[in-house]
This record gives sequence, structure tokens and C-alpha cells, in this order.
Amino acid sequence: MPTDPIQDIVAHYQEVDEDSRLRTGCFRLEFARTKELILRHLPRTPAVVADVGGASGSYSFWLAGLGYQVHLVDPVPKHVGQATRACELQRDQSLASVRLGDARKLDFADESVDAVLLLGPLYHLTERDDRLACLREAQRILRAEGIVFAAGISRFASLLAALHEELLGDPEFTAILERDLREGQHRNETGNPVYFTTAYFHRPSALAEEVMESGLSLLEILPVEGPGWLAKDFDRLWASPEQRERMMWCIRQIEKEEELIGVSAHLLAIARKQRISDSGASKSR
Repeated sequence: MPTDPIQDIVAHYQEVDEDSRLRTGCFRLEFARTKELILRHLPRTPAVVADVGGASGSYSFWLAGLGYQVHLVDPVPKHVGQATRACELQRDQSLASVRLGDARKLDFADESVDAVLLLGPLYHLTERDDRLACLREAQRILRAEGIVFAAGISRFASLLAALHEELLGDPEFTAILERDLREGQHRNETGNPVYFTTAYFHRPSALAEEVMESGLSLLEILPVEGPGWLAKDFDRLWASPEQRERMMWCIRQIEKEEELIGVSAHLLAIARKQRISDSGASKSR
């Protein structure tokens, strides 16, 4: 029987500082691009947003600062504590609520939010049925025509990271990599948190299939970082506003190229909840 991944998730994030991750290295590109893609589809303020698996609230506080009513849910007590303390310090952009919760069973009423961020749950849930349960819960709590932003990690992320960071000589990482490529199941038994934790890595087509099977209407699958995270001397490029914008521009130019989507470390599925009449019409065709 497969084990529930929540225990591994909690243990991993006790060791690593997720609160600061998006402010360092190439993760800054992940943060900037994810925000850019979200803003293309997010309803206008003061829409209600559920940030499910939102960690300590990097995206939650950003959206609250823009005028959204944001509810943060995360399964890691450490993250919930960090977000709660941040609310006390940032009263000008405080969150509507912060709570412990499981993406597969959300404590929200039916049709109570306008958008759902799933920027972590899908890759932390290693069983397909659990990922579908997560997506169906997002659909349940969404109002008609509400938007879901669901992130996945690319099936090829470990391979590209190994090439970029010269990890192919590490036999422990090579074993992790081989299983990633073969099954998409990422397991780290080395004790080194740099090699991440229990996770599932998607092919872009598989992420699309899961979103559609949940009953959501898929709008697009986009690369988050594209190949930008592999840029030589990333920190120097990012430090220059001109070079940074040039990098972002390059990624936008190729974001619809299906052959290149899997080169991105992260994928973002954007989907809409159909109205009942629309869903019925599509099934009758």
C-alpha cells in the first residue's frame, strides 16, 4: 500500500527554509514568471483566492497587497506559524485566513472562491487518485468560471539540474534521476535535503490529462522558467534590470512551443470551472 506523503513533506520543510527560497538564485525567476502568468487570468479585485499549499505565504501576501481576499492553506505547521506571524506584522496586507489543511479535503464551502492556487500540492501528491482528488476539490470550491492555477514539476527537471550542476558523478543522485525519468516518482533516501523530497514529476501531457479528467476546462499548460533557469551566471543576469527583462522576454517568445515546455523546471496548468450549462452542452456533442 502506498504511504501518505504528508509526513515526508512536513519533515522536509522542517529542514529547509521555504520562506526564503523564492528570493534566492534562479527561484527568483520562478517567482516572477508565476506571478506574471497568474495575473494574465486572475479575476479582478477584490476576488476571493484560496492559496492551497501556499507555504508561508509568498504568493498570498503578494495577492493581498494587490487587494485580493486571500485564504492560505498548508499542511505544514511550520509554514502556518510563519504566515500567522507575518500577518501580525503586515496588517496593511493581511490575509483573510491562515489554516492547516489538506488539498484533498478542503475546509471551504462549495462555490465560495474565485480562484485557487495549487502551486505545490500536485507534485507533492505521488498517487494519481490523490492528485485528481485535489483538483476536484479545487473545482468544488470554485464559483462558475473560476480559475485554477496548478503547478507541476517537469519529468526532466532532475536530469537538467544534474547537467547544470554537475551531479552526474554522484551515484546517489543518479539513482534518484533514473527513477524520475522512468516513473516520474521522485524519492530521496540520501538524507540530503538539496535533493528535494517525496514527489511526482509530470510530463506536460500528463498534467493536462489530469486537469481535464478532474472536470476542469484546460486553458493552457505553460512553462514557468522555460530554459531560463539554466542560464550561465544567472545571478549576474538577474541583477541587471535590462538583462532580467530580456530573459523574461525570451521565455515569453517560446512559452507556446510544445517541444520546449518540459525544459522548464516547473509547469503551470491554467484551467477554468465550467458553468453547468456549458458542461452539459460539451457532453452532449
